[in-house]
Amino acid sequence: MADKKLEEPPLAVKGDLECALEGRALLNSSVFNKGSAFTAEERKTFGLQGMLPNRVQTLEEQVERAYGQYKDRDGHMSKNMFMASMKYQNDVLYYKLIESHIKEMFPVIYTPTEGDAIEAYSHIFRRPDGCFLNIHEPEQIDSILAEWGTADEIDYIVATDGEEILGIGDQGVGGVLISTAKLVLMTLCGGIHPNRVLPVVIDCGTNNQDLLKDELYLGLRQPRIYGKQYDDFMSRFVHSVKERFPKAVLHLEDFGLGNARKLLEKYRPVLPLFNDDIQGTGVVTLAAINAAAWVTKMDLGDLRMVVFGAGSAGAGIADQFRDALIQGGKTKDEANKQVWLVDKPGLLLQSHDQDNKLTSAQKPYARADSEWENKDSTSLASIIAEVKPHVLVGCSTKPGAFTESAIREMSKHVERPIIFPLSNPTRLHEANPEDLYTWTDGKVLMATGSPFPPVHGYEVAECNNATAFPGIGLGAVLSRASSVSDKMLVAAVKALAAESPALKDPKKGLLPDITDVRYISKKIACAVIKAAVEEGLSTTPDIPAEDDARLEEWVGMQMWEPVYRPLKKIDADTASRAAKGELGVGRR
Repeated sequence: MADKKLEEPPLAVKGDLECALEGRALLNSSVFNKGSAFTAEERKTFGLQGMLPNRVQTLEEQVERAYGQYKDRDGHMSKNMFMASMKYQNDVLYYKLIESHIKEMFPVIYTPTEGDAIEAYSHIFRRPDGCFLNIHEPEQIDSILAEWGTADEIDYIVATDGEEILGIGDQGVGGVLISTAKLVLMTLCGGIHPNRVLPVVIDCGTNNQDLLKDELYLGLRQPRIYGKQYDDFMSRFVHSVKERFPKAVLHLEDFGLGNARKLLEKYRPVLPLFNDDIQGTGVVTLAAINAAAWVTKMDLGDLRMVVFGAGSAGAGIADQFRDALIQGGKTKDEANKQVWLVDKPGLLLQSHDQDNKLTSAQKPYARADSEWENKDSTSLASIIAEVKPHVLVGCSTKPGAFTESAIREMSKHVERPIIFPLSNPTRLHEANPEDLYTWTDGKVLMATGSPFPPVHGYEVAECNNATAFPGIGLGAVLSRASSVSDKMLVAAVKALAAESPALKDPKKGLLPDITDVRYISKKIACAVIKAAVEEGLSTTPDIPAEDDARLEEWVGMQMWEPVYRPLKKIDADTASRAAKGELGVGRR
């Protein structure tokens, strides 16, 4: 029985692929299409004779040709559109091409280029690529979701309302592209089956005046809706997801500051819910801090941290840091006191909460006004001089905010300053790595929100959420966790930190490179699954959680890979929706 668990795990992705399509319908299905790689036997069986050039090619030959076509495109936006077109045609080739050139293509299929595509969505639109929900039609939610699959057919859902996209703000209905992009990373990095995912955009209108004036804008041309109508719609959506897809993980992405935290706190007890902007950013940043603590030979529990920019990401980082300290033995109050949040008014003080000016996420970290009586709480350099932090994190989108005076002040008080300017895109970074290196006399340990070249031989780690959320999502899916708990997230932090190159060489980056992401995702998934089992949150039976090697094998057998599986012809009358190509974004 023990061997059978490893041979036939619940979501195994090996063996023949059942297919009820033939002829042109088969070629038009991105799930089943192999193009020139259909074998002679498959061409005969599925009615493809005469529809393809005679030569049968390998996937590797297709990748070589596709890469040449990719290189011929001028500019990242043109390359992004080329890749989007390929995704509509052939899932396996699309993912294999990216996997073969992930370092080069990642900025094209995701940030920063995907941000440009989102801004231009209504002008480059060719075909729908997700689930579109209209805030004025809450009664349609359940029937629309039902079209995407049954309870056993959807594993992962990414939903956005498009209010705060990739540092470029309110993009309305164009936010659907962030949902699809995140799901691409779930498949590419985490092995989630591309046919078992659901990208959703909730169209609530937009406050982006450029979009409202644009005659080609595809979303609701009205101001964004908030308040009771929004809250009621989201409640109906979340509960419909839970009822319709009870095994799926719901991932919320790029919601505005006023809603992101509120939705996470309200619905986290209802279903397995994850917010990458809050929790994913916190996980990857804390993993980098853990690695930096190891380099400096300091205990995490002794670190003081200043977070500059206390929005969703900044507060999420503070929460992950606090939760790790609590698991290390601190009380919640003790852990909160090791974090200082700085935002538009300066250091957040309890007096700032008059008239509810602090968010629920910020309140636990607000300092007593008496602590800062007759002290400057508005200047970052002055705050640093008083706090003497070991860690300085930037999530402010305020370029140049980490000034030379502030950084040199920090260097006076700690031997190895840990400094993370994380704002995206690059033009919004709080500081340039070259300057940080100079101002600290080469002592800085740093990570950034965008890729940077090495500085004087020191590798600058990129705090890329793609090294964290795919593994967290994979672990939650495979364990069928009833919720995504704090302990599961801390387990993800530890697993990611354990793979830091800096543990072997302090001159290396604090986080692993994106090229190793599938290996990293498997490690994180195993850690998340073990935590879910220990907490009693896992609902998948017979997980080999007590044997690390067998657990890794069990996880690996369920990670989708971009390979052509043999097609098995089945009768359309008895075929499943998957075999008919009726599931996923590429459905017929």
